[in-house]
Amino acid sequence: MPETRLREARQILENAELIHPAEAVDEAVRRVAGEITGKLADTHPILLCVMSGGVPFAGRLMTLLNFPLDFDYLHVTRYRQNTSGGALSWRSAPWISVKGRTVLVVDDILDEGVTLAAVRDRLLQQGAEAVYMAVFANKDKGTEKPVRADFVALTVPNRYVFGFGMDVHGIWRNLPAIYAIRDPAGQQ
Repeated sequence: MPETRLREARQILENAELIHPAEAVDEAVRRVAGEITGKLADTHPILLCVMSGGVPFAGRLMTLLNFPLDFDYLHVTRYRQNTSGGALSWRSAPWISVKGRTVLVVDDILDEGVTLAAVRDRLLQQGAEAVYMAVFANKDKGTEKPVRADFVALTVPNRYVFGFGMDVHGIWRNLPAIYAIRDPAGQQ
């Protein structure tokens, strides 16, 4: 079974289209770190990483933020290794109290916006003074979303993308670049 899964994983990557190379990813994260520093450096924020997709972005971003912050995480998902969203599943809330604090939520992608809107609403209900959203990728869906990100590293097309935290069937979160799946006919 592991050999079959390995073959399938390699085939997905071989058939994918490169959307943003690793150099563009690194440059975008550095730019966003500068924007966040300019806005939040004097607030001593709580950086909340949305598990699991937000880990690469949050980890890289934190090393570029040269101001005091607290770190915690939350785990809420709609995908569960599927390629389309379902009902929200809250798995872990932050351990640090957000009451009266500035919070920076860091996630991999703003797709439909349902998950991040629910996260923002919950944090505000818990008494956060301000909630900012930083996403690595904003999917260009051409429709209104229930939440906007305050900080966006890159825009991606309205296709299934993976890499740098975003997975495809539970794999390839570890890629330093962003790829998109091609449809079965090899078209975009």
